Amino acid sequence: MHCELIRTQATDGLRLDGALFSPAADAAKPLAIDAALCLHGVGANFYTSSTLEGIRSTLLDLGLMVAAVNTRGHDTVYMASMALGRRRQGAAYESVDDSRLDVAAWLSFLQQRGLQRVLLVGHSLGAIKSVYAQSLEQYPGVVGIVAISPPRLSHKAFMNSFESSVYFESLSTAEDLIRAGKPNELFEARFPFPLLITAAGYVEKYGPAERYNIVNYVPQLPCPALFVYGGKELSAGPSFAGMPDTLRSLPGQSPRKVVVVPDADHNYTGVYDALSAEIRSWLGDSFAV
Repeated sequence: MHCELIRTQATDGLRLDGALFSPAADAAKPLAIDAALCLHGVGANFYTSSTLEGIRSTLLDLGLMVAAVNTRGHDTVYMASMALGRRRQGAAYESVDDSRLDVAAWLSFLQQRGLQRVLLVGHSLGAIKSVYAQSLEQYPGVVGIVAISPPRLSHKAFMNSFESSVYFESLSTAEDLIRAGKPNELFEARFPFPLLITAAGYVEKYGPAERYNIVNYVPQLPCPALFVYGGKELSAGPSFAGMPDTLRSLPGQSPRKVVVVPDADHNYTGVYDALSAEIRSWLGDSFAV
């Protein structure tokens, strides 16, 4: 397996890094796909996502080039050079909406390498970014999506859950900081898990507007999509409860499959083979040459 460190630049000047893995020279190419573009979850990066690493060999065995890449939300906080100068970036400061710039930059990079037909593969927040970006931008080069455990970012679900008191505590802290004229101040949120985030970022991601609730975007997807959840995570809180049935019930213009890996947690610890088997089966059914 050959690995090349790669780099691209978004239209706002942000540099993005990643790695491009090549399949074996004699690997079969049974699919009408050239490459997989893999997007990490919140606060992760292209070289520490264990879930995406766990399925990489399957994608390579299917003859795909595999790009494991950073979005601007990688790690918690870092200093980024951009067109307007240096600024703090990372999961604590990101706006998920900017993921559209990141996905576009990486698709352009792959197309310049002659990789025209791209599969978006995202885990957790990376899965949300895949669905959100493709539903709004409808990139012609994206032929399909594999969304692994995208959470439901829903104010309504949060406020009606058994964890509602923890949610309202974090939301109130963020709203108080915004009212005090400190939207970019960091605080330690406790919901949906302990995280460092700006007040404005918390309200944008988890607040009443439900701006990144994938239920609102899945019906507009212009390409086939596979959604995978772990059986263990479905009872772990309001972000995942009932999601498979909800996604199956949504209208849509493109084929959609939703599967559950019975013994999997959110990171699919110890069950990468089962996750890979679901992905391999769906790809074979949907994109066989």
